[in-house]
Amino acid sequence: MVDILLIEDNEELRNLIKAFLERGGYAVAAVSSGEEALGWLGRERAKLMLLDIMLPGMDGFALCDKVRKENNIPIIILSACTEKEDQMNGFSLGADDYVEKPVDMDILLAKIGALMRRNYELKRQNTVIHSGGLIIDKDAKQVTLDGKTLSMTVKEYELLLLLVENPGKVLRKEYLFNRIWGADSFSENQTLTVHIKMLRDKIEKDSRQPKRIQTVWGVGYKYEEI
Repeated sequence: MVDILLIEDNEELRNLIKAFLERGGYAVAAVSSGEEALGWLGRERAKLMLLDIMLPGMDGFALCDKVRKENNIPIIILSACTEKEDQMNGFSLGADDYVEKPVDMDILLAKIGALMRRNYELKRQNTVIHSGGLIIDKDAKQVTLDGKTLSMTVKEYELLLLLVENPGKVLRKEYLFNRIWGADSFSENQTLTVHIKMLRDKIEKDSRQPKRIQTVWGVGYKYEEI
């Protein structure tokens, strides 16, 4: 696994960013197109993706959308497109951050470091997750709420853990389904809806007006700490 997958079609800029990040201590793989990136991701893994928007063939927005349906890798968009609509589109497709070109390398490095810490270092350090009165013990695979142990199926536990480890982040239905049941599963997507309902019945004070597991209509779900 490398630290960063960089997708940038401008060779000079690609080499410049790659060299800078490597000096910052990151292992970097660099490709020049969306199609090449998908091929790379089919064979390898990266902790974070840096994505240019103006790419030949498949543009960065289409690539972001496709990757986010199957992968929760943090994504930072790099783009000379500075209009508000472009930035909103990037975030709606699942990008974690949007950096305008010309890129300030120091700011970019700081943003990468923040995303890496939030998505990897803190999670590795914590085997017990506290969220209000909800406690998840990952070693024991046990969930308690206000001191009471909750009975959960394996899939319920895995789904809850995935949501809680990404607080405030919208996770697409396709991503959740593929992570928990697998892309090749014969289960229907309705299975996800049923499991969300069962989790709400167990962890929400009022499952009809959920505060923790919120629906983002037409997209997926997000977990909010209360």
